[in-house]
Amino acid sequence: MTIRLILVLLLPLVLYGQENTNQSKFRQLGQELPTPNTYRTASGAPGHEYWQQQVDYKMEIEIDDDKQKLYGFEQVTYYNNSPDALSYLWLQLDQNVRALDSDSYKISSSSFGEKVSTRELKRLTPSFDGGFKIESVTSQTDAPLDYIINKTMLRIDLPQVLEPGQSFTFNIKWWYNINDRMQIGGRSGYEYFEEDENYLYTIAQYFPRLCMYNDVYGWQNKQFLGRGEFTLEFGDYQVSITVPSDHLVASTGVLQNPEDVLSADQRSKLKEAEEEYEEPVIIHSQKDAERAEKSKATTKKTWVFHAENVRDFAFATSRKFIWDAMAVEQEDGTKVMAMSMYPKEGNPLWERYSTKAVAHTLKWYSHYTFPYPYPVAWSINAARIGMEYPMICFNYGRTEEDGTYSMRTKYGVISVIIHEVGHNYFPMIVNSDERQWTWMDEGLNTFLQFLSEQEWARNYPSRRGPAHKIVDYMKGDKSRISPIMTNSESIHQFGNNAYGKPATALNILRESVMGRDLFDFSFKTYANRWMFKHPTPADFFRTMEDASAVDLDWFWRGWFYTNDHCDIALDNVTYLAPNTYNPEIEKEQSDLLDITTLRNKTAIKQTQEEIDNDLIDFYSTYDPKKVYDFERTEYKQKTSTLSPEVKEFIGSKEHYYQLDLSNIGGLVMPVIIRMKYEDGSTEDLRIPAEIWKMGTSTVSKIIVSDKPISNFELDPYLETADTDRSNNFYPPKQAKSKFEIYEQRRGGGKNLMQKTNKK
Repeated sequence: MTIRLILVLLLPLVLYGQENTNQSKFRQLGQELPTPNTYRTASGAPGHEYWQQQVDYKMEIEIDDDKQKLYGFEQVTYYNNSPDALSYLWLQLDQNVRALDSDSYKISSSSFGEKVSTRELKRLTPSFDGGFKIESVTSQTDAPLDYIINKTMLRIDLPQVLEPGQSFTFNIKWWYNINDRMQIGGRSGYEYFEEDENYLYTIAQYFPRLCMYNDVYGWQNKQFLGRGEFTLEFGDYQVSITVPSDHLVASTGVLQNPEDVLSADQRSKLKEAEEEYEEPVIIHSQKDAERAEKSKATTKKTWVFHAENVRDFAFATSRKFIWDAMAVEQEDGTKVMAMSMYPKEGNPLWERYSTKAVAHTLKWYSHYTFPYPYPVAWSINAARIGMEYPMICFNYGRTEEDGTYSMRTKYGVISVIIHEVGHNYFPMIVNSDERQWTWMDEGLNTFLQFLSEQEWARNYPSRRGPAHKIVDYMKGDKSRISPIMTNSESIHQFGNNAYGKPATALNILRESVMGRDLFDFSFKTYANRWMFKHPTPADFFRTMEDASAVDLDWFWRGWFYTNDHCDIALDNVTYLAPNTYNPEIEKEQSDLLDITTLRNKTAIKQTQEEIDNDLIDFYSTYDPKKVYDFERTEYKQKTSTLSPEVKEFIGSKEHYYQLDLSNIGGLVMPVIIRMKYEDGSTEDLRIPAEIWKMGTSTVSKIIVSDKPISNFELDPYLETADTDRSNNFYPPKQAKSKFEIYEQRRGGGKNLMQKTNKK
C-alpha cells in the first residue's frame, strides 16, 4: 500500500525565532555537556591522554562469630597515574553511615502511621554502635601518618607530595561491629537464624577504600548518606579471610588455597563442575549444611582469595551454606564458573534456579556488551537484600516452610539474580560514578535485565522496561518527579527515576527511535569503549550518537533533563478530496443529504416559495437535467486545455486525510499511527520525532491513500509511554473501565503451589 504524507505546519514567524534560539526541544546539548578534551572526546570515546588511578590491596580479615565483629588490616598501594601532584589521599569510610554521630540519622525524615514496626522504631535513633574503629594509619615502614576523619571520609596527609607516575604504600588497622541487617538494615551485615542459632554474613564496604580521583571531578568527595552508592578505582586484591572452620566462604576473586579449606570430596566435585555445562553440580549438599548447623566448630580456617583488576571486594560466609556450581562457555571460548551458596531456607527454589540464572545472565549480558572477563560469578542468598559487587552478589528470596513458593517469589528470585549479576557489567566493569549518577548503573542494568528476562521465558512478567509500565509514574505529580539527571541523594521516587524510567527510555530508543540494529551496535560500542574505565553521562550520550549517526540530543533532553511526559493527542481527522469540476462526480457527492435536510422534508409543511408564488423565478423551476448537460459541456471545454499532470490528479481516486495532532505532555516523541482501511486491512505509519522540530505543540499531517481509511490510532503498540490513550483514536473511542465482583471471605493467603498441592 502506498502512503504519501504532506506536512501542514502553521507557526508564527516570531514564535519560531524565539523557540529556535531559547526553547526548542531540538536544540543541541551544548552547555549541558562538558567541553571535549584530550581525556574525553566529542565522539564519546576516551581521549588519547585518558588516565585513571590504580589501587592495590593486601588484606587480612577475621570474623568473630561469637561477638559479630570484623577485624581488619590492609596494606594499600596507590598509583598516581594522573598528571597532577597529590598532597593527600581521600578514602571512603562507608561503615560510618551507621556511626552514632552519622548524618544519615539527622537528615532522614520520618513520620508515624497508625502502625509502626519495631524495625522502623530502631531506625529513628542511633542505638547501634556502628562505624569503623580506626586503630592506626601508618606508612610502609610503620611510621604514623597524619589523618583526619570527616564523617564517611578519611583524609591521609602524605609525608611528601606524590608526583605523577609515583606510588605510595600505607597501612590501616581497624575493626567494627557487624550490623544486624534484619533489624537495622544495610547493604551488608549478618542475618541471625534463631532456630539453629547460626549466622549468615554478607560482608561488603568493610574496609577503608580509596575514593576515585579523575579528570572530571578531581576527588570524588561526596559523603555517603546511604543511597548514592560507590565510586572506586580498579586494582588487584590479595585477601585472607579467617572464619570458623566449618564455614564456607564465597568471595570476589579466585580461591588460592583449596587444599587448606576444602575437603577432598569438595575439591573433586568442584573439578567436576568445571566441566559441567548443563546442570549445576552440588558441591556441598543440604544434608552437609544441616550437619554443620548442629555441630559448631571451635577452630578457624583462613581462606585466601586473589582478584585482578576489580574495583571492590566482597564476601559471604556461613556454616549454613549449600554450594552448587556449573561452567559457562562464552562466545569467545573463555570459561566462567557460575556458582551459588544458599541456606536450606532457600530450597528447593535456589537449587533449581539460582546458578542457571547466573549462567543465563552471563550469556545475554555478554551478547549485548562484551564477554564476561572474570573467572567466577557468585549468587548468594540473603533475605531482604539485592546488592552487587565484583564477581559476587547478595540476593533475596526464600520459600515457605513446606518448600512451596508463589509465582511472585519465583520470578522475583530470577529477576534479582539477573539484575545483581548483571551489575558486574554496569558499574563493576563499565565503572560509572554511582555516587553522582545512579541511573548510569541501575538504569542501564535494568534495561539489560529486561532483555535477559524476555530471553528466559515467553511472556516473562518483567516489572520494568516496556513503555506502558512507566505511564503511571510519568503522568503523576510533577513536584514529586525528578529529572533523571538528578544526584542520587535528591531523587524523588528513587526506583522509578533511577531504574524504571531510564530502562524504559533505552527500550524506546531501541524499538521506536533508532531500531534494534543501530541501537545494539551503539550500546555495545559504549560498553567496549568504557569497560574498566570511568564514563560520564556525556560519554554515553555522545557514543550512542557517534556510533549510529542519529542525532539524539532531543531525546536526552526530554527524557533525561526534564520531567515532561508523553501525551500526543489525535484532535481531529478531516477527509479531503480535490474538486474535480466533473458534474458526474460532484453530483454523486451532492446527492448526500445532511441530517437537517432529511428531517426538514417532513418537518417543514410549506416553504415560503410554496406559499408565495411571486417568489418563484428561473432558478426556482429550472430543469436539473438541462443544467447538468450544460455543466458537463462546460467541464469538457475546460479540461481540454489542462496539462496531463493536472488531469492525472483531478482524475485520481486517492483519498486525503488531514490529521491534527497536539503534544499535550511536552515530551517530543515519534508519532506512530495505525490506519484501518474500510476493507478491514491495517497499515502502520511511523513519523520521526522531528515532526515537532519547529517547537510548536500542534502540527497537522496529511495522509494520502489509494484506499478509504475508516479508523486511526496513535501508539497502537504501547511504545511511547503515552499517558492518556483516550485521545489516541479517531473516531473517538469510548473509554472502558472495569470493576471486579467478589464474595468477601476470611482466610486464604496460600500460594498456587499450596492450593494445587504441587511442587
